[in-house]
Amino acid sequence: MHHTDIPTRSDIVELATAREASSVSIYLETSTNPADTSHIRLDLKNQVKQAVEQLASAGADRTDVSRFTDEIDRLLEDPDFLRYLSSSLAIFVSPSTTRYFRVPNVLRSCNEVSDRFYIKPLMRALTFPQSAYVLALAQSGVRLVAVARDLPATSIELDIPDDVAAAAHVDSIRGRGSNGREQLGRIQGSEGQKIRMQEYAQVIDKALAPILANSKEPLILAGAEPMTGIFRSVCTSKQLVKPEIEGNQQERSDEQLAAAARPILDELYAAELHALCEEFGTRASNGRAVTDLGDVARAATANAVDTLFVDIDSNLPGTVDETTGVVTLADDADATNYGVIDEILRRALLSDARILAVRADDVPGGGALAATVRFPV
Repeated sequence: MHHTDIPTRSDIVELATAREASSVSIYLETSTNPADTSHIRLDLKNQVKQAVEQLASAGADRTDVSRFTDEIDRLLEDPDFLRYLSSSLAIFVSPSTTRYFRVPNVLRSCNEVSDRFYIKPLMRALTFPQSAYVLALAQSGVRLVAVARDLPATSIELDIPDDVAAAAHVDSIRGRGSNGREQLGRIQGSEGQKIRMQEYAQVIDKALAPILANSKEPLILAGAEPMTGIFRSVCTSKQLVKPEIEGNQQERSDEQLAAAARPILDELYAAELHALCEEFGTRASNGRAVTDLGDVARAATANAVDTLFVDIDSNLPGTVDETTGVVTLADDADATNYGVIDEILRRALLSDARILAVRADDVPGGGALAATVRFPV
């Protein structure tokens, strides 16, 4: 089973604003397979060794170096630390802070030593979180299932009647009681059934409202007509998406619903990314998008970046001037410089830009980064 501590945007902002000498960031590709634990432990020790060498060559305070190694040792001594993992592990240690996150994204193992933390790979977990709600609809009952990447699906209890008939306070929406006789004074016929289903759909929509209000996850319908169509006609949530899981869902488990939802999420993210790239092209033709490293750095420094595309695997050591945004590249990474692309991302993040941490093929222009801008710089 995967165990995750997916960072929130505020978590990453906290890391992005930290500024302290001898700050170490370590990323490890991990696994939930117990047989891989020794390999993961060895990989971590190798990353720590490389970080210590960088700290020593930069003349770091011995107390800071000792604290760093002590913190790693403390984590490794915790029997649960390497027992409960996800796809990757991100560790951040400075003289005053220790944080770690177990994330479901597959990230390349690396380490960086600087006066700031290396946050770019961590943004992948926020770009496309692979989470959603699945609403399994039927006349005979409703289930709301929370779906997340590499986590077990979980049912969320809704405070609603068990089915359409219970919501209408009748034995059956077909117009007959349990004794088979007509229920006088009740709405009857196919039109009456649709009215009852519509009323039930409205009850469901009202019950969903407080749950969806505090999230951005898409809502995916699972079910068959006419119930799904009726629900769409009354749903007030903007999170309801067009693709749905078709067919009778009563026999499907929560995990089966989650498995059926994941290809839909991939489809939604691909469509969203395509639309953003199309928008980038339009804005580029109007002078409101840039792909040159120096241009993006200046825009980020001027708080002008609206949306930033970043290749999560690209890393260029150097510095970015605090005032002008001028980039100076270095031949090698060491404890006196930092990742230029990561620094550009940090500045864009702190000016409330949208960050898309993607693979190289998804960055417009074919470079390591690209940005749409709020105003020309």
